[in-house]
Amino acid sequence: MRRAKALQQHLVQAGHRLSSRQPFAVISTRMASDVPMSKFEPDESLNERYAAMEKRLAIVRKRLNKPLTLAEKVVYGHLDDPESQDIERGVSYLKLRPDRVAMQDATAQMAMLQFISSGLPKTMVPSTIHCDHLIEGTTSPQADRENSFGADADLKLARSANKEVYNFLASAGAKYGVGFWGPGSGIIHQIVLENYAFPGGMMIGTDSHTPNAGGLGMCAVGVGGADAVDVMAGLPWELKAPKVIGVKLTGKLSKWTSPKDVILKVAGILTVKGGTGAIVEYFGDGVDNLSCTGMATICNMGAEIGATTSMFPYNKRMRDYLTATGREGIAALADGFAANLKADEGAQYDQLIEIDLTTLEPHINGPFTPDLAHPLSQFAEALRKNGWPTELKAGLIGSCTNSSYEDMQRAASVARQALAAGIKSKVPFSISPGSEQIRATISRDGIMEVFEKVGGTVMANACGPCIGQWKRTDVPKGEPNSIITSFNRNFAARNDGNPATHAFVASPEIVTAFAIAGDLTFNPETDALVGADGKEVKLDSPYGDELPQKGFDAGADTYQAPPEPSTRSSVKVDVDPASSRLQLLEPFKPWDGKDIEGAAVLIKVKGKCTTDHISMAGPWL
Repeated sequence: MRRAKALQQHLVQAGHRLSSRQPFAVISTRMASDVPMSKFEPDESLNERYAAMEKRLAIVRKRLNKPLTLAEKVVYGHLDDPESQDIERGVSYLKLRPDRVAMQDATAQMAMLQFISSGLPKTMVPSTIHCDHLIEGTTSPQADRENSFGADADLKLARSANKEVYNFLASAGAKYGVGFWGPGSGIIHQIVLENYAFPGGMMIGTDSHTPNAGGLGMCAVGVGGADAVDVMAGLPWELKAPKVIGVKLTGKLSKWTSPKDVILKVAGILTVKGGTGAIVEYFGDGVDNLSCTGMATICNMGAEIGATTSMFPYNKRMRDYLTATGREGIAALADGFAANLKADEGAQYDQLIEIDLTTLEPHINGPFTPDLAHPLSQFAEALRKNGWPTELKAGLIGSCTNSSYEDMQRAASVARQALAAGIKSKVPFSISPGSEQIRATISRDGIMEVFEKVGGTVMANACGPCIGQWKRTDVPKGEPNSIITSFNRNFAARNDGNPATHAFVASPEIVTAFAIAGDLTFNPETDALVGADGKEVKLDSPYGDELPQKGFDAGADTYQAPPEPSTRSSVKVDVDPASSRLQLLEPFKPWDGKDIEGAAVLIKVKGKCTTDHISMAGPWL
């Protein structure tokens, strides 16, 4: 709250403008060819942002006089003061001007409460709220859901249980000009990729997997709510100048290997802390053989190696995705800005990793940590050697990491083969669509029906089990068991609250094959299943279209646009004075100038400790 008061004082002095140290808030010169940052923000010009980046980079190039990496171009292209900013990778603290802010519903509550305290009439950068974290997923009948389960039952309960939170966020968004994506819209990162991410942009998001947008060439960084408030209030965002780790990709993926296996391999190389303080930048001929959503998958899970973010250079696959999602104007503008959306020839990296996609095997990582990497050919032996449970208890696909159309198509191609042989999933199998657009499209194209026929439960368009929002009832807490997911994180008790659950991470198609087999020692590349007729069935390699041939189906409209500025003053922010979950903030008493003394130590740790160990999301949400 002291921060909020400081923001208010700063912005009163600045006359509700951006900081005077933002020299390139380019004056609008609107033309018919002006391209908006998104269809929801017609007055936010991408042309102006690219022009500002170009001007900043001209200054930085003159100062540094060296080839720049893609990461450096995008980061330094958003400097608040490129003329006097000290710039040294891994040393300097940069002041930056992000293009936008995205918030999920759990962290948006405090962020919006703090922003309200700033006294500003609207956010100073385009911002959005996404309702995805507060929906608990179920895969078996529940008494509190009228003995039902799955997407519809879970969403109905969430809307009731979280009504006051959703009402607060919707009303606060309406009053302060923030776009609001209601429950059922989908996961924040998938919504951003479909609607808001653009090549060369900079975004901060109040969720650790914000780097997902790097699949569209964006520098997208997960931050805490206080950083989001600073940027929404017009202050520069501070970041230690990242080092840059280069990952050179050559060759082409084939058979059962997928983009997920790239980041599973990288996690095994760098470990959960190897990317700390660095941006991971992918380059090389192999990049052009990955789909845009596949690149997003790689960037998403880059959070598990501690990286600031991960990025790919702009290419045709990104252009195709932009076009398929109705953003032809952005694609055309990016084409003309392409020189700044890739690394310069001769750019130097702080560390270099090389991966041949042609020889890369499918990987399964875990248990209890996402950096314990096992090639598929060695996984069964690792299970036996370590005494990990080989009987599979559940398979889960989807989440923000792996719920693209291509992911769902490839998984469904495996399920279709099982159905043709009269085989269904041996274990509970759940599917979490990443967005309403993905859900509607795979439903229209018959993919959803395939999953349901093979025994799958379709869950809500939300985070669900990936963040621990899974009301699991089939295994008692404390009982050792194994599950496999296409999620991004698998620390102890992460998914189901059971510290004895051995959670493994793989691609959606590998997860689907294991769910059908019910046995983690099964190798879909070499082993056979037994069909309903008793004959052996060998699975063919999965296949999936990169983009839907009939185009995307947007599905239900779950977006609430802010009202016109002239009417926002009449909007009342909805906070019940008797609420046990929400409370408008009041400023702290002025600081007396003395340090705090005698404060209690809340937690002291050593060794490998993550936010999941300290306070996992599921039990609290």
